[in-house]
Amino acid sequence: MSGDRIDSTDDARVGNSPMRHQYRVLSDEEKAQMAALKTKGEELLALIEECGSSRELSIARTKTEEAVMWAVKHVTR
Repeated sequence: MSGDRIDSTDDARVGNSPMRHQYRVLSDEEKAQMAALKTKGEELLALIEECGSSRELSIARTKTEEAVMWAVKHVTR
């Protein structure tokens, strides 16, 4: 993997895919939705982290990441 990074809302992401053969360019509204979903996910992960450490919190972190992934997949499909 290259050290170069592009923002997930950057149109340049359409040419940076080792798995997908094509990405579509997102509208500004879709970019805003994706960014908002990721921001809220990060906020929830931070709150979960403040609660401590347990198997239940580990599952909560995983499920939060999964929820954000599926919501973003919906926006970007």
